[in-house]
Amino acid sequence: MRAPLLSVLALLVACGDTTNPEEVNAEEVITTVALSFSPASGGDARTFAWADPENDGTPVVDPIVLADAETYTLGVSFLNELEAPAEDITEEVDAESDQHQVFFTGTAVEGPATGDNADAVVTQSYEDTDVNGFPVGLSNTVATLGVGGGTFVVTLRHLPPENDAAVKTGTLAEGVAVDGLDGLPGETDAMVEFALTVE
Repeated sequence: MRAPLLSVLALLVACGDTTNPEEVNAEEVITTVALSFSPASGGDARTFAWADPENDGTPVVDPIVLADAETYTLGVSFLNELEAPAEDITEEVDAESDQHQVFFTGTAVEGPATGDNADAVVTQSYEDTDVNGFPVGLSNTVATLGVGGGTFVVTLRHLPPENDAAVKTGTLAEGVAVDGLDGLPGETDAMVEFALTVE
């Protein structure tokens, strides 16, 4: 299995109302991205994290290991562990869900943001929506397709209004499948990569 790329393109969160530049909140730091997979067949949830609690660029990344022929509820959390106690950035993302979306890409996954992927070992679908009925990505369904592995990339995107007009739509993930993440409006708050194996 190919070793995971243990890098982050951005872990700064610039959340809040950016319609008026003078009202932009101070940037916050995300040091941990945690993924909790709860199996539909029962049993304990499996939690895997990308964690850089000292924010020094040396993260520890858990390899994701899932069971074949299983369906999971995937919960995604974002934390700032430089604070004591740790600050749960997930609450802010949820409160401003009409300006945020989580995207799931990589060689291991097939879903809205990847389109058809012959190499996928899991599928992802959104299970939560914002006030406009658009996907958020803090709660998802992930089903395993067979044994194998690949990369699983989690990207949190901040999508504030531009010129007083909302930029988040219900088809942004499908746009990523065609144009990649660079085609999105807004800014990347966090992007982390995991190695995912189904066995």
